[in-house]
Amino acid sequence: MSVGMPPVNEIHDAFFSSLGLELNLLRLDLIHPLWGGNKWFKLKYNLEEFSLQKKKGMLTFGGAYSNHISAVAAAGNELGFVTIGIIRGEEHLPLNNTLLLAQNQGMILQYVDRHLYSDKDALMDWVNEKFGKDLYVLPEGGSNALGVKGCREILDSLNSSADYVCCACGTGATLAGIASSDKGRGKSIGFSALKGGSFLQKAVADFAGEEIASQTRIMTDYHFGGYGKSKPELPEFVNRFKKQHGIQLDHVYTGKMMFGIYDLAGKGFFKTGSKILAIHSGGVQGNPVAPEPGL
Repeated sequence: MSVGMPPVNEIHDAFFSSLGLELNLLRLDLIHPLWGGNKWFKLKYNLEEFSLQKKKGMLTFGGAYSNHISAVAAAGNELGFVTIGIIRGEEHLPLNNTLLLAQNQGMILQYVDRHLYSDKDALMDWVNEKFGKDLYVLPEGGSNALGVKGCREILDSLNSSADYVCCACGTGATLAGIASSDKGRGKSIGFSALKGGSFLQKAVADFAGEEIASQTRIMTDYHFGGYGKSKPELPEFVNRFKKQHGIQLDHVYTGKMMFGIYDLAGKGFFKTGSKILAIHSGGVQGNPVAPEPGL
């Protein structure tokens, strides 16, 4: 798999200029209309391994607003293989836009209760019994060693460096890949989309080692109530950003990250004269249907 160089958009904003800061946005969302963003990089080497193993299909896991679920479904539809999505929680009808996209791309959606989903060993026993073992099993978020390997290449196309590299986080694999790459080392910041995101520090350590994790910052104050949740100021910010810059953010990941970057800049977190690079990791397919409270 190869991909063209994603564009970098400079965000012209008087707010950042007044603080002596430069903000740029790496548009991974433009790599592919259905499975672009960081998911393209997470899937790159997993798809190669899937092909080598000659499994009959790919099975993976995610919540109701998982960009990973919809990306795997779209990749399977385009490349011609069976996909199965194990979805945390009971089915809610009508389907939200992310799950509807996955279903329309041919993915078999199987819902499991949260108790079983949280018990990984019991869940895998159940999966093997129901679907058999001749499937390529991809962890939640596409977060395994091959996913991290792909994410190490996210910054390869950049012609210039940044003082800070920011990305939204769900499992920590994308952040680990960025932080362990030559252009991300020592200056990477993750914005947790989940409540209680301090666990991401350990996740980065598990994926990339303690030294990399010790140089990586995790911001845990911009989750807006938790994964898939929101507060009025988030959609207001996302809408204002689109109106001002012509770029659509999503409400689950990138909107929270960009809100956090603006907030931190106003609080003096970034040194004057710094260049900030934010990663647009996609996910806008989930915007038309608002997240339901409590998911």
